[in-house]
Amino acid sequence: MDASQYKDYVLVLLFIEYISDKYAGVPYMPITIAAVASFKDMVALKGTSDIGVQINKRIIAPLAGANKLSDMPDFNDANKLGSGKEIVDRLTNLIAFFENPTLDFSRNRADGDDILGDAYEYPMRHFATESGKSKGQFYTPAEVSRVIAQILDIRSVATSARTTVNDPNCGSGSLLLKVAGEAHTRHAQRAEKDAATGGLARMNMILQNYPTAVIAQGNTLSDPTFLNGDALRTFVYVVANPPFSDKRGSNGIDPLHDPYERFQTFGSTPPDKQRDYAYLLHIIRSLNSDGQAECVLPHGRLHEGWPEEPAAHPGYP
Repeated sequence: MDASQYKDYVLVLLFIEYISDKYAGVPYMPITIAAVASFKDMVALKGTSDIGVQINKRIIAPLAGANKLSDMPDFNDANKLGSGKEIVDRLTNLIAFFENPTLDFSRNRADGDDILGDAYEYPMRHFATESGKSKGQFYTPAEVSRVIAQILDIRSVATSARTTVNDPNCGSGSLLLKVAGEAHTRHAQRAEKDAATGGLARMNMILQNYPTAVIAQGNTLSDPTFLNGDALRTFVYVVANPPFSDKRGSNGIDPLHDPYERFQTFGSTPPDKQRDYAYLLHIIRSLNSDGQAECVLPHGRLHEGWPEEPAAHPGYP
């Protein structure tokens, strides 16, 4: 199994031990842990011949269903984890690693730093880079996220429960988390994203103490999920690092007949197979009348794909 895939199992174990240490047995918590779906119940499965099946059935399924987690890895995947004694030993050893008594996640903060959150994001960043998925498709580097959050200057604003933040391509949630950290508030941040990493983003939010954050599965451009009736929901802030050079721009989109009127805002429709500009128009349409947006976008996307002569296209930006 590729290391970038193995990290999914490591991160899930990290997450399960964390929420077990922090929330298990505590009433009125934002995270629900079934009576037999904690880390100690996973420990009890070590060495059993059907360990993968039981983890999926007794641990993963109840946690995912109760806490809106999706795209959780399959702990009985023979192609990734092997079969027979191989899968039993691999999962048993992985669980045993997290049994280390020094890994007590009931308290994970020190001097304002989110130690566990940083530990969680490190393998995501490392393996995204190794697999060539770091260019806005999966993970936004913390440094970039921090700069965008500071440019928003949300720290100087009196935020409240009505202060909403949207990231239409939230990936692992890094950008949203940095904005939330700048705001110094625990009000729910909202994100919309493609289905590929929904589980990771949701777990990341919980691990970094934003358990009420909303991660909505869906394709932002062809089927946006945050709506007010038949119209797009608008937000106070929108931040984004859309996928660079994504050539699937025409999939499921009819720019000339978009029900949310996103793609003719400036008298022009996005060029075919240029999603970057389409995302920009979506972001603008998702803002409140006095909203603010910050977006990482190659400057060439404002003219790439258009005719060379501006007069040849009345909507040339």
